[in-house]
Amino acid sequence: MADRKPLADITRPTDDALPPAASSRSKETSLSLPPKVSTLRIHSASTVGSSSNHRDSLRENVRGLPPPSPRAARHPSFPQPAIDMMLTSTPISRPGESSKFSGRDWKSIKVCELVDEENVSFVELDTPVETATQLLIDSGAPVILLRETPESKAACGTFDYSDLNAYLLLVVGLVQPEEGDISSFQELAKRAREGNPIPVKHVKDLGKKNAFTILPESAPLPLAVEIFGSGVHRIAIAKEGTNEVVGVLSQLRLVEFFWENGRSFPSIDSLYPQQLKDLNIGSSRVIAVNGDKPLSAALELMNNEGVSSLAVIDNLNNVVGNISTVDVKHLTRSTSLPLLWSSCIHFVSVILSDRGLLDGKDSFPVFHVNPYSTLAHTVAKLIATRSHRMWVVDAPSPASSVPQTPVSQPVVTIPPPLIASSPGSMPFPSPTVSASAAPGALLSGRLNGVASLTDILNLFARTSGLTPVDPTQARKQRRRSSSSSMRVSLDSARSSSVDLRR
Repeated sequence: MADRKPLADITRPTDDALPPAASSRSKETSLSLPPKVSTLRIHSASTVGSSSNHRDSLRENVRGLPPPSPRAARHPSFPQPAIDMMLTSTPISRPGESSKFSGRDWKSIKVCELVDEENVSFVELDTPVETATQLLIDSGAPVILLRETPESKAACGTFDYSDLNAYLLLVVGLVQPEEGDISSFQELAKRAREGNPIPVKHVKDLGKKNAFTILPESAPLPLAVEIFGSGVHRIAIAKEGTNEVVGVLSQLRLVEFFWENGRSFPSIDSLYPQQLKDLNIGSSRVIAVNGDKPLSAALELMNNEGVSSLAVIDNLNNVVGNISTVDVKHLTRSTSLPLLWSSCIHFVSVILSDRGLLDGKDSFPVFHVNPYSTLAHTVAKLIATRSHRMWVVDAPSPASSVPQTPVSQPVVTIPPPLIASSPGSMPFPSPTVSASAAPGALLSGRLNGVASLTDILNLFARTSGLTPVDPTQARKQRRRSSSSSMRVSLDSARSSSVDLRR
């Protein structure tokens, strides 16, 4: 991370600090006439025999009134709701099952058979946060493990994107500590702003996450399913009789395993053709952020609520995008930090889509399903987008292709806190597209729920006769855990020691 500047350089953005793409767009929109139109006007003045209709069309272009699009008068062969329903009900092709698991009862499989030791990434406790962050990004893994020495393979903690998000908010002064922790927070933030290296051991517990869970490699897979169905996102797998970690098993890896090999497990496979409304999975309590809110508000909301992603909605509660803690990796360079004060919809529609074009990957995928979507359709989307959750939107009406004006519904949209402007600070940059103008009703639909990997694995566990804990209780516990875990980390920063019992 040689090209990253110290976090001391972080300030609120000025007009000159806006991303080039944003500034260039603002200049373009101020022009009343694109160059092509001027060229056409000169050409039309010298053209002999042009029809009056053609000249009228050019005059309309010069006045900034382009002719109506032919699409406006064209009737679609299929209305959008019909297309949505067809995609929802179409059978999803699945990859071939592994011969390794063919014909076996999944309850006899051991957890070690689903992990790869080569995918485990370690850093030492004294590693600077910047170095640990670079490894987290480069590895493509959702988490890296912490150890005491380079020779050790015994994990004593984790560092993930929720920790990175909390650390970023702490440094820029957007974390609201409890009264007894104010001095500790200020001390750690000051050290970071001054450019002093901060060991990762001091920030490993800043984010809200489940307790670090370890299972022996001989543990049966049903035990992992039960733990995951209770809300735990990942499990470290250790060599038998030791603390030496040989792999990390995640919820997504387990859902992917059942998807690829479901034909060998009839009790699981029979669930895939069923619709979400019939399976009664997911939650109606949805945490979302309006697209016009600053990105910093979304990051605060994820940190305060202990969630890894948020739905971005327009003014009518239609889903227009998704922001996750993994997206914090786009803010690790000081030149990208002005994005903190740009709008969420700007971050989603411009930054992620532009990066997707540059990287050759789809960084703006569709993260929604509806109650009539099958479980197979939902799981296929989760795996394709490598996501933890899908937003459930209202089912399209078969009567019309024009979205109706939504009315009030019991969706819980928690408003993010407003950020107080310090003296002399610049106002937030205006969004490229406002939430009121976003075509959310055409892109997706009105938000009314969420279905996550936890919900799916909880369903698998209950269907198989296991007794997972209610995931709602795990979510509440995760939110309560933040203040205590932060206090442990900040106390260790003063004493230069780490409590390895966690």
